[in-house]
Amino acid sequence: MITSLIVAVSKSFGIGYNGDLLWYLPTDMAYFKNTTLGHPIITGRKNYLSIPAKFRPLQNRENIILTNNRNAQFKDAYTVYSIDQALEKASSFDAEEIFVIGGGEIYKQFLEQDLIDKLYITFVDDDPKADTFFPKINLEQDWNLISNIQDIDQKTKIKLRFAIYTKKISKKPVLENLN
Repeated sequence: MITSLIVAVSKSFGIGYNGDLLWYLPTDMAYFKNTTLGHPIITGRKNYLSIPAKFRPLQNRENIILTNNRNAQFKDAYTVYSIDQALEKASSFDAEEIFVIGGGEIYKQFLEQDLIDKLYITFVDDDPKADTFFPKINLEQDWNLISNIQDIDQKTKIKLRFAIYTKKISKKPVLENLN
């Protein structure tokens, strides 16, 4: 199973402000939907609640909400309390790929624990005020760019770049037993 992360970032890697997305970009929303459709998704509680109620749970995806709140329950979604539980629940659906969809703290935890195999990053050519940021990572050193598509959001006319990265495999030297 491949564990992927999908995110849209501003020029300064902002991803949110006041508990909401920085933009409404129909072209990116369509990309997100088409990419994650049919796959389990893992999201934090705050990120899940930021999705308009009429769209919750995200349709045709198994919604797994990761929270510290032991009293939290969500209709038509799975509530888990640890990353291990989230991954276990996601793997129970026998999916080839699962998606971590945010928010900022969830991205940080998955990246710090080296649990992400693939990144889907929409680079948005805009830099609005943000209070939530994507964690600092070294794309050139740790990730291989495998796809890079330029586009323009038809509604806002903002330039977008849809990039997909896979994690580089460590090339640690293997010490042989010389006996």
